Amino acid sequence: MTKQYDSTGRRTFLAGSAAIGTAGLAGCTGLIGGEDEDEDGGNVFNQIGSGRSGRGTPGGTPMAELPDLEGELHIYSGRNEFLVGTLISSLVDEYDDFEVVGPRYGGSADLANQMVEAGSGTDADVFFTVDSAALGEVANEGLSRSLSDDVLEMVPSEFRTDQWVGTSGRIRTIPYNTEEYSESDLPTSIDAYADFEGDLGWAPSYGSCQSFVTAMRILQGEEETREWLQSVVDNGIQAYPDELAVCQAVADGEIDAGFTNHYYIQRVLEGSPDAPIATTFTEGDAGATFDVAGATVIDSTDVPDLAENFIRHLLSAEAQEFFAVETFEYPLIPEAEPVGDLPSIDELNVPEDIDLTELSDLQPTVDLMRSIDGISI
Repeated sequence: MTKQYDSTGRRTFLAGSAAIGTAGLAGCTGLIGGEDEDEDGGNVFNQIGSGRSGRGTPGGTPMAELPDLEGELHIYSGRNEFLVGTLISSLVDEYDDFEVVGPRYGGSADLANQMVEAGSGTDADVFFTVDSAALGEVANEGLSRSLSDDVLEMVPSEFRTDQWVGTSGRIRTIPYNTEEYSESDLPTSIDAYADFEGDLGWAPSYGSCQSFVTAMRILQGEEETREWLQSVVDNGIQAYPDELAVCQAVADGEIDAGFTNHYYIQRVLEGSPDAPIATTFTEGDAGATFDVAGATVIDSTDVPDLAENFIRHLLSAEAQEFFAVETFEYPLIPEAEPVGDLPSIDELNVPEDIDLTELSDLQPTVDLMRSIDGISI
């Protein structure tokens, strides 16, 4: 089924809502496999821009128009090595005089706490992470430098602050089995899934699922969220270890629909283009929360120009295309589009009344979920 999106029915992002991002991509190992590496060591830039996946030359600023990366850079990465290791190593391969120390991979909050504890003594030059709440924590502690206007202006204002900039994004979705439902059959409100007649699946122990429930708790309050959780449990929602497994179960016909980030659906379709799975969205509620990953320059760095230039490269045409075709995220530069039958960013109807930096406060959500019989996390 070909899906059509009417932008007149979808709210655009509000300029100034810069506090965007969560830990929604935590645990997404395996999205980039060895089959994506070339014989010269996996430099992805040799593959991008040549019609790969039916896509033309990526839009945006090509790396050839950016200053060369030169020098030694310490990167703290709250993004998983399986997701961005190939990108970072490809940048190292691209420039003879560029060296990355590490990177130091770890949990977003853990790395932020390490930098806050070390203060000006941290050896980090760049913090590149999935969680804008952690970026905000580092900035609020006075550890982030203000970025140059030319860096900030590479992405729309809703995806940045003066101290950090978003590099890629993802949205909560409803994957559904196209042999059982058409898009018009499915609710556009997350509340309606409390009484959904089909078989649902989710991954309640998964960080991105818990962030989604946190968004519901913030938007609708704890009691309404408790009632919704109890309802989906009473209706027999099936638990899976992660959201890729949820999407595979949808494609296999084990369940009819589920709750996941959008890129897992694209990963299933990458491996099996004819799989009976498609994407739909709720409108303006927690079920349509949009998150970004991002980067900041650490104030105490000895190489501020190199650190900032590295972030420019994360926003280059080639790197943004990498995020689209390799991790299946939304690129954030206006000239780039996501992979798959998806609406553009400005066509998404995301919730308005939420400070997404609050989504990192998972413990109250975990406590709430654990208090409900039938949820095991």
